[in-house]
Amino acid sequence: MRPRRTIGTAAANSVIAAVTAVALAVGAWLLHNGAEAHPPPQPSAAQAAVTGTGPRADAGTARALPPSPPDRIRIPAIRVNAPLMGLALTPSGSLDVPPAGKKNLAGWYEAGTTPGETGTAIVAGHVDNAEGPAVFYDLGALHKGAEVRVERRDGSTAVFTVDAVEVYDARHFPDEKVYGAARRPELRVITCGGGYSKATGYQGNVVVFAHLTGSA
Repeated sequence: MRPRRTIGTAAANSVIAAVTAVALAVGAWLLHNGAEAHPPPQPSAAQAAVTGTGPRADAGTARALPPSPPDRIRIPAIRVNAPLMGLALTPSGSLDVPPAGKKNLAGWYEAGTTPGETGTAIVAGHVDNAEGPAVFYDLGALHKGAEVRVERRDGSTAVFTVDAVEVYDARHFPDEKVYGAARRPELRVITCGGGYSKATGYQGNVVVFAHLTGSA
C-alpha cells in the first residue's frame, strides 16, 4: 500500500487499526513478571464520548495550523514528555511502530495529518516493554478536559483538549470513528489495553480523542 497524505479511506484505516491492535499489544512486562506487575489503568465509562451530544465541527476549536512535523508530545496530567518519531508503512503495507526498547518514545503517522492542521492526526506508542511501563502506560487514566501539547518543528505548539478516552476490543475496533477524516484539527493518541492474555498480550486498545483548542 502506498503512503497517503490523509487518513480518510477505509483501506488506510484498516491498515492502521490492524497494527495498533496487534503490534502495540506487547504486554511483555506482565508476561515476564506475572503477579508482581500491575496492569495499566483503563478508562472508566465516565470518560467515554456521549453519543449525540458531541460539539459542532467549529465549537471550541482553535484555528487550524499550517502543516509542520511534530517533535514532542507532552501530557502533563499523566507526566508524559516524550520525543516523537515518524512512522511510515513497512514493505508489507502496514504501519510501523516505535522500537519497543525505547520506552519513552512515541510515533506519529507521517503520511497523514500533522497535529494541528485540519484532519485526524495519529500518535501511537507502547504501554510497556520487557523492562516495565512505557510512554503511554497511564494513558487510560487520562480524563476529559485534560491537555495534550504537541511541539512542532516550526516552533509552534499545538494545544489539544481531551474529548473522550475509550477502550476497544481488537475484534471490534471502530476504524472509522478513530481514523476517519475530520473537519477540524483532531488528535488520536493510541496504545494497547483492555483485557490481557499470556497467549496474545493485550486484547485491545486505549484511544484518546482530542481537538485543537489553542496554540503557543
